[in-house]
Amino acid sequence: MRAERSLLAAWLTRITKQQGFRNSATLIAAGIGSSTGDAAKLTKLGKATAPRSNLLGDRLPAKYPAVEAAIHHGKIAADAGSLIVSTLNDARLHVNVERITEAETLLVEKAAGLTLDEVRKLVTHAAAWLNPDGVEPREEEARATRSLTMFERDGSLFLNLKTDVASGAPVKAAIEAWVATVFQARQNDPHGDTTDEGGVDRRTVAMIRADALTAICEHVAECDNNGLPLAGATVIVRVALDDLSDGTGLATIDGTDQPISVTTCRQIAASGGVIPVVLVSAGEILDWGREKRLFTRAQRLALVERDGGCVMCGLPPQMTKAHHIRWWLRDTGPTDLSNGVLLCTSCHHRIHDNGGDIQVEGTTRASKVWIIPPTSVDPAQTPRLSGRARTSIAA
Repeated sequence: MRAERSLLAAWLTRITKQQGFRNSATLIAAGIGSSTGDAAKLTKLGKATAPRSNLLGDRLPAKYPAVEAAIHHGKIAADAGSLIVSTLNDARLHVNVERITEAETLLVEKAAGLTLDEVRKLVTHAAAWLNPDGVEPREEEARATRSLTMFERDGSLFLNLKTDVASGAPVKAAIEAWVATVFQARQNDPHGDTTDEGGVDRRTVAMIRADALTAICEHVAECDNNGLPLAGATVIVRVALDDLSDGTGLATIDGTDQPISVTTCRQIAASGGVIPVVLVSAGEILDWGREKRLFTRAQRLALVERDGGCVMCGLPPQMTKAHHIRWWLRDTGPTDLSNGVLLCTSCHHRIHDNGGDIQVEGTTRASKVWIIPPTSVDPAQTPRLSGRARTSIAA
């Protein structure tokens, strides 16, 4: 199989020149009808996973043998392999070969079974993990090139905002909190008149976001307090205590994939509406047992730390609620972290209607959440890792 791939590469190079294409990427793009960018990614993947030879003609293993083996055995798709290869290639400029090998093995293992969007989140964390010193310069560049452009065309106003992740976090949190409020209203009264036009609300998420931005700006312009639904718009910045004290390492913001530097974390820690780290005070009780039915704010923050959002579909924390795994009434389930999980409304109903189960491994904020699919989906009911641990680079 590998010898065939080597012959195929030589044949592709010859055919490229014969057909008058600049490189193999343009040839592939023309052949399969894709963009040259996508074709270039496939070409880089092929080169990184094909056998090599040295100047003496001795055969060498592939540049990334773990990626090659995972693709060959169907454990990851080519698109996921391309993302991993691109991340590792970039990291080679900053770390040694041993670190690259360690990262390749870990990424291939973690990427198996993930969606492409989840793999993107995984490699984003991996890039910061491999080169933490590169995060702060990237933030400075993003801040230096921030912009908001506006123009009108065909009766519409176009806005194009580009800013660094930390500065954009409050914007995203406020808008997503508004979206969550709209969806909650739909759930409570799916046939009610919830739009200004007096009809049933059939707006898409993109439409609701646009309306949210308009309403938020109107509220600021009028400077009144007429019930703006932003109660869930708290920005949570997570950082290890040692890293915060030493000024090293990385921090993360809920609802965003790109890690931030500890320097940026320190700068925004004092901002209004920002919780700089999810820690529980000595007097805070996280396990209420049967004394309270609803999860407390402290418990919810701990669940956000563990789950990162809806454990089934990945919606951000602002669009979820804390639910009992074992029902409060039917199963006499306690209001404890080990019995709590973040779910959006749709996934909450789906897991109850279709069967399946959720299990929590451990009782700390680093506990792992496992989704047990119903037998109709997986007769063996193989547990699937979920929550923040699913796309975390930590082993």
